[in-house]
Amino acid sequence: MILEKYSFGIGDRFGREGKAQLQAVKKAKNDGIDITPVWNKSHREHTIIGTGPGDVRIEADEAVQALGWAHSYRVDADHIGLKNVDLFIESSDFFTLDVADFIGQAADEKQVSAFVNKYKKYSGSVAIPGIGEALEISEGQIEAIARKFLLAINEAGRIWRHIESAKGAGNFITEVSMDETDQPQTPAEMFFILAAIAEAGIEAQTIAPKFTGRFNKGVDYVGDVGRFAKEFEADLAVIAFAVKEFGLPENLKLSVHSGSDKFSIYTSINKALKKFDAGLHIKTAGTTWLEELIGLALGGGEGLAIAKEVYAKALGRFDELCGPYATVIDIDNEELPRPAVVEQWSGEEYADALRHDQSCEKYNPHFRQLLHVGYKIAAEMGDDFLNALDKFEETIAQNVTENIYERHIKPIFMA
Repeated sequence: MILEKYSFGIGDRFGREGKAQLQAVKKAKNDGIDITPVWNKSHREHTIIGTGPGDVRIEADEAVQALGWAHSYRVDADHIGLKNVDLFIESSDFFTLDVADFIGQAADEKQVSAFVNKYKKYSGSVAIPGIGEALEISEGQIEAIARKFLLAINEAGRIWRHIESAKGAGNFITEVSMDETDQPQTPAEMFFILAAIAEAGIEAQTIAPKFTGRFNKGVDYVGDVGRFAKEFEADLAVIAFAVKEFGLPENLKLSVHSGSDKFSIYTSINKALKKFDAGLHIKTAGTTWLEELIGLALGGGEGLAIAKEVYAKALGRFDELCGPYATVIDIDNEELPRPAVVEQWSGEEYADALRHDQSCEKYNPHFRQLLHVGYKIAAEMGDDFLNALDKFEETIAQNVTENIYERHIKPIFMA
């Protein structure tokens, strides 16, 4: 099973917007851009909302049938480990192996020594096409990298072999995720991480590294755009080089997590993809859920009332909702409007505050981030919320499709 050059991870908290999401990908197809849609949902999201992995497969299959999509599509078991992977085996054909928690834990000393002995031939100057300056690598660096990352790669190997034993060889796509850690990986670290992945026999088709800057949920990139661009290009160059050096899958490509709404770096990504003729997998996290709230608000009446209720309750449970996402949100409580103020808003005012339009003076990134992590409130509303999604389906769908196509696909893949 081969993942195509461009793929787009579309998270859908409540599983109701599959057709609207696919419509954006279909529009890109009509414009000559081939993108594989990948529906993704994590174990944490399933637990909060009360869904199961099989529900994502049903949503994807139904959307594909309804829109007559005759091309590839995937279902991603997002951020899984050995503890929960079995829940996803039957319904998923894409597995994001999350091993960030194992980074920095000491690997077996004999394995570290064996790794260093095998790869010390790369100590000295390593010239990688696409990177202006040669990498200067010492044997001590190789050892330090092995100590930092080998245990994580070993864990990825254990998960991968477990999946292979259940799904069969060649019947699934693998991503190795190392983004949820403190520091971005250097080009040298990326090079030897890929060596370790090859050594472990993992047939990875995408890898999600940690990039410099902050990738907060649902809002723009925070950091040095020029530095990001340099890192991104270096990673593309290292991947292309490592594929040949270590015999990794030829379609191995970068994956950008929390890639939703990182508008300020999309131009850099677009240019780099063209420069290296490289592929990309990008995940849009929970922005579809925010478009649902926008659609409800614009629908007025019952829809607007529900959108306002979600915000009021989310603000009242701020610590509970924000705690699990503390490293990927940045909310100033002083910038959050009081519920009494929001209660007076029209649907357009609510939408203006929430929609990620930086040219709109009413846009509030703090309001947006809180609602991004507040989907638990909507889940607790049960049928009242789901019925409202059905009632205002047309308005919501328009916003979902426009968000993915206009704000993400076009600037990343088409500009």
